[in-house]
Amino acid sequence: MARGFESKSVESHRQDVENEREARRSGKRVDVHEIERRQKREGLELSRRRIVTELEATTNDRRRESLRAALAHLDSELAKLE
Repeated sequence: MARGFESKSVESHRQDVENEREARRSGKRVDVHEIERRQKREGLELSRRRIVTELEATTNDRRRESLRAALAHLDSELAKLE
């Protein structure tokens, strides 16, 4: 499963680099804030998927409570980015 996350991250990074190159060639200005926002969102989504997977696998009630709190926090951060 981690391999899939890494593949998506690498693919996303390659796409970002390609978009920046094309923007430079065409004379368009690359919005640094948009790139940062996109990277932050991808990181939050990756963390969210990891927590959901861990939440499904754990049986310890205290750990589940902690993971639910972390999940709620990530969801609120993702909502702020929209």
